[in-house]
Amino acid sequence: MEENVEPLFVGVKLEKEKSLVLKLCNKQKTRVKVIKDRLKIASDRQKSYTNLKRCDIKHQVGDKVFLKVYPWKKIIRFIQKGKLSPRFIGHYEILETVEPVAYKLALLPELEKIHNVFHVSMLRRYYSDPSHALSVESIEVNPDLTYNEKPILIQA
Repeated sequence: MEENVEPLFVGVKLEKEKSLVLKLCNKQKTRVKVIKDRLKIASDRQKSYTNLKRCDIKHQVGDKVFLKVYPWKKIIRFIQKGKLSPRFIGHYEILETVEPVAYKLALLPELEKIHNVFHVSMLRRYYSDPSHALSVESIEVNPDLTYNEKPILIQA
């Protein structure tokens, strides 16, 4: 008879432990759900702040762009080093759109070591300003490549 009593007692003990384990699992599930909800709220808030500042940059084939160079300071040196080194170089033409955010550029032969496909974050649009270009007639260059400076305006 003792054999029958002992398995019943073990069965009751197992049922109590099983119900305790289920309660703990349910508590953990609710805690995980609360944590996920709070992470979602924080992520949505950060995303809304970021999207206010974000603008999609689109370039067309044939546009001129400047190329950001400061990540390459250690690889290729552009004229100056340190603080005075240029942040952007040249103005290069876009040859093709590789992906919506990647563009292939027509680089100079000096930059042949660099792959010619760049992410849009590495590019800055070049706006040509006609006032920056000097006409050839306005500068009189002598055959020995010298010129005479003449003041345009004297301010008092």
